[in-house]
This record gives sequence, structure tokens and C-alpha cells, in this order.
Amino acid sequence: MYRIVEVLGTCLPGDYKDALNILFSIEKECTGFPYLFFPDFVAAFGQSEEHLELSMAALKRFTKLSSSEFAIRPFILKDPEFAMKYMLKWSTDSNEHVRRLSSEGCRPRLPWSMDLPMFKEEPRPILKILENLKADSSLYVRKSVANNLNDIAKDNPEIVITTAKNWIGKDPDTDWILRQGCRTLVRKANPEALALFGYAKNVEEKPLYQTASLTVIPEKLTIGDSCELTYSMDLDLDTNARIRIEYGIDFIKSNGKPSRKLFLLTDKTVSGKVTLSGSRKHSFANLTTRRHYPGIHRIVLLINGQEAAQVSLTLKL
Repeated sequence: MYRIVEVLGTCLPGDYKDALNILFSIEKECTGFPYLFFPDFVAAFGQSEEHLELSMAALKRFTKLSSSEFAIRPFILKDPEFAMKYMLKWSTDSNEHVRRLSSEGCRPRLPWSMDLPMFKEEPRPILKILENLKADSSLYVRKSVANNLNDIAKDNPEIVITTAKNWIGKDPDTDWILRQGCRTLVRKANPEALALFGYAKNVEEKPLYQTASLTVIPEKLTIGDSCELTYSMDLDLDTNARIRIEYGIDFIKSNGKPSRKLFLLTDKTVSGKVTLSGSRKHSFANLTTRRHYPGIHRIVLLINGQEAAQVSLTLKL
């Protein structure tokens, strides 16, 4: 995509305004994510002081038919205060694509793009924007707000927890955003996040489960093969309780050390005496996002973040 931008810079007129006018003239025929190089052209050639206002207008215009979520980030890195003034204004725009840009463009950890380290350290400028979008009428925008909160939670969980406590229970759309935005905190069994979303607390005097078991077949397999996990858990609850059951695998990394990855089995509200059980096939085939290494892999069964049972599997080359 950047190569296309380089060629555009060679083939379009040398005057930035004239070049943009050519892109403007064909933008309606060039829609969707394949044309992300339109706003990327702005990022590559429109950062000089004399062009900043025109570049902001172009990013707003291009995002309506494609997305400027990547192209806005060099402007934020160069002058956060300047760029975020526009982002804050865009958060109240009538067009959902422009409103989404105001959130998606300033995500601290936007996938496939550069991080924004200043917001990983201090995310409060983002919250001013999200405040305007927390009950947005567009699901497209609400998903972005949730993902932005989830990004923030990875570096500043206490700020997201405080925000969630202030927002929760006032609007169903906002509650949905918070549930999605706190998903990493829930997966990590953050006590405040679990309590906020109604997950039952496991206390020593009254444990959530009576018995729990986890088995794996086969116990030895080769990289590329699959195993079957079978679990069972007996609960005895006095009242309705929200239960999240997961299994975690301590994958052996290239350095020989384990790194846990969690996989959801069920997330529901239950009450009384109930047995939750089931099986899950798990593949140890190499993926573009995960490479497997030989060794003993510990597998655990968790309920609301607490380990309830475990088993080991030996993975061979």
C-alpha cells in the first residue's frame, strides 16, 4: 500500500493541492478498504505546516468512503494537541464514518498500525472523545469505542474500571460497549471487572464449585495433531450467579518458558445444583499467529479466573 502511495507521489502533480483535487475527482469510484492509500497519500505528503488544514479536511472526506484510521496517526504523533482537536470535533459529526474515525484513529494499540505511546501512558485525552460516543446510535461506532477501551485497559486498567463504574447502568448501548471494552480485564479475572459485570466471587468459605475434572486424549501428540479436552464441574449455588468457564494452555515458547493462552468454554448465568460439562477439540497445528514448540504443556480449567482442575500434555516434534 505504501508502494502505491510512493508511485502516486511520482505520477500526480507536484503541487499537493492539485494532486488532492485529482483524488477528489475519482473518490466516489474508489471506495472501501482497498483504497486506504487515498488517506495514506495525505499522511505521506500533507504534513507540512502549510498543508495541515487541507490535510485534515481531506482525511475527513476520504474516511467517509474508506477509512483514515491509519493515516491520522502520523499527525497525532507529530502534534497530538492539534490532531486531537479535530478528533474531538469529529466525534460529534453527523456522519458515522467520521465519528468512528475519531475513536478508531486514536486507539493506543490499533492493529496493523503504529502504537501511540503518549496515549498508552496517559489516555485521558481519548476519554474526552469516547464520552461523546459512549451511547452512539451506530453499532459501527460503538464497536470502535469498545475496542478503544479494551486497548486502554491493557496499559491503564484502573482508568477503564473507573470509567466503567461512571458509565454503567445508564444506557443499554453504553453497557454493551463496556462489556466489550472490559473483555481483556474479564479474561484476566480482574476482581473489579468481574464484580462490575456480575460474575460470582469465589470465596474460600463458599467455593463456586464442588468438584471439577479435566482430561485430555491423547496425552502425547505431535505438533500438527489435535487432542480432545473433556471437562466437568459440579456447582451448588444459593442464588443466580454468572459463571465463566475457560481452559488455559501454558504454551511452551521458543525460549522454553510457558505463556498462557485462554479459551472460552461457556459464559452464562446459573443457579442451584448444576453440572456444567462438555468437550472441545484443540489443534496444535502451527498458525501464522502461533508457532508450537515441543515440551510439557500444562492445561488448566478455570471458573471466573480461578483454577479448578489441571492436566498435562506432552507435545513432540
